[in-house]
Amino acid sequence: MNTKLLTGLLLLAFTKSSIAAEYLTFFLGGQSNMDGYGYVSDLPKTLASEQNVMIFHGNGVFDNQPHGGLGKWSKLQPGHGTGFNSDGNTNNYSDRFGAELSFAATLAEQFPQQKIALIKYAVGGTGLHLDTGYSNWSPDFRKGEGQNQYDFALNTINNAYSISDIDGDGEADRLIPAGIIWMQGEADAHSSEVSANAYFTNLTRLMGLVRAAFRDDDMPVVIGRITDSELGEDDIMPYIKRVHLAQQQFVEQDICASYMSETERYPYGQDDAWHYLSEGYVEMGRDFAKSYLSLASKCNGANNKD
Repeated sequence: MNTKLLTGLLLLAFTKSSIAAEYLTFFLGGQSNMDGYGYVSDLPKTLASEQNVMIFHGNGVFDNQPHGGLGKWSKLQPGHGTGFNSDGNTNNYSDRFGAELSFAATLAEQFPQQKIALIKYAVGGTGLHLDTGYSNWSPDFRKGEGQNQYDFALNTINNAYSISDIDGDGEADRLIPAGIIWMQGEADAHSSEVSANAYFTNLTRLMGLVRAAFRDDDMPVVIGRITDSELGEDDIMPYIKRVHLAQQQFVEQDICASYMSETERYPYGQDDAWHYLSEGYVEMGRDFAKSYLSLASKCNGANNKD
């Protein structure tokens, strides 16, 4: 074979294999309203089919339970709401969905040439404070085996990053940390005055640790405002104002954080005081995406001035 031709082919092959596909990567975390209680049967046609977006959904379990954070990269499709589970080899989809579908679709619309990946870990009824809710996100948790939601979220992130070829095309991919989308706080607003009063400290600490897990101290964070349906005779979240104040304080002291407060207009059903109707989760994903797009521009601009 011609020497120049052989050299050219080798150079082309090396160049092709050395340029990894880059995915803007988002972490979606929290409790049940991030997990998702929308019904797949209610989805609009635009969101009812598979998207050209990759997702690693960590298996959600309560504290000290096995298999927390197991998952498998796959293309995003309906069924990543409550009831989803994975053993690391097979994803078992539910009849529910969360904010991930419209969030990804909105970003893909804005960045048609950019690959997008989601890493999701959310479990209902979980609080930030020790002994809050059914399980907790506190790094100080020591009961039993000492494995809690923070540990399982780390497992999810580490398991997602352990796969070099997330889309299965035979070439290595690169995950670029792009944003943290956080919807949580209902358990802390419901459980006790102590948990609500500690929310700012706990949220600040946890977001710092999640950023550290992605090795990016300036990773944009969008906090979703929790809401109270106020169904029934008793207010189910008596300390919600304290959690709201803590969420606001967090974003005010962090140039790379923003507050997504549009949740106030999402409808609740008559029989569920905690979770939005399907249309609410569609709106939530879009609102999170819009908040992120605005924040990313501001955050990048501020960092570039340093």
